[in-house]
Amino acid sequence: MTDTKLDFGNIAGDIDIPDKQSSLKGKGIMSLSLSNVSAREWISKTREGIKPWGEFISTSRFKVPKSVKPVPGRVMKNIEHFQSNYMFVFLGLVLFCVLTSPMLLVAIAACLGACYIISLKNAENKLKILGKELSVGQQYAVVGVCSFPLFWLAGAGSAVFWIIGASFFFIMLHASMYMTPDEQEAVELEMDEVV
Repeated sequence: MTDTKLDFGNIAGDIDIPDKQSSLKGKGIMSLSLSNVSAREWISKTREGIKPWGEFISTSRFKVPKSVKPVPGRVMKNIEHFQSNYMFVFLGLVLFCVLTSPMLLVAIAACLGACYIISLKNAENKLKILGKELSVGQQYAVVGVCSFPLFWLAGAGSAVFWIIGASFFFIMLHASMYMTPDEQEAVELEMDEVV
């Protein structure tokens, strides 16, 4: 690490400039860091957008619409309002699908294990096959091609379509039945007029 002193009039500070060689030591391709600013912003925005789960599943807010006309507007407003909650519903269905399919779990573990071994081996030295050195990307491509039959046997294709279908069904069911605040006020006004 080298320290550089900056001094621009009233602005002063130390900047640590990491050595390129030392910053890459010990870090494999598989190391996960959220250095991408847009990824960090998206995750924090999603976290902040989570509405209270009590509000999300409040049974008093569910009502079958009287006609089909208000459904598209209701769906759009609810998807915008509960976007982060719907993301967790989707992730929950993914987790459920993976955990209830042992073969899929084994296939994912085998693929991730192979990628981890590649990252460990490439930290020491490059892999050579028939005198040709393979890049890390080429090695991951080989793992992907080799794991494709394993995922096919594990039923990953049907799992993906099940997750998409189940997510669409549950999210649309919730979004079309959950009354927006405007509709809730209208229902409360109708109840007050009846009384």
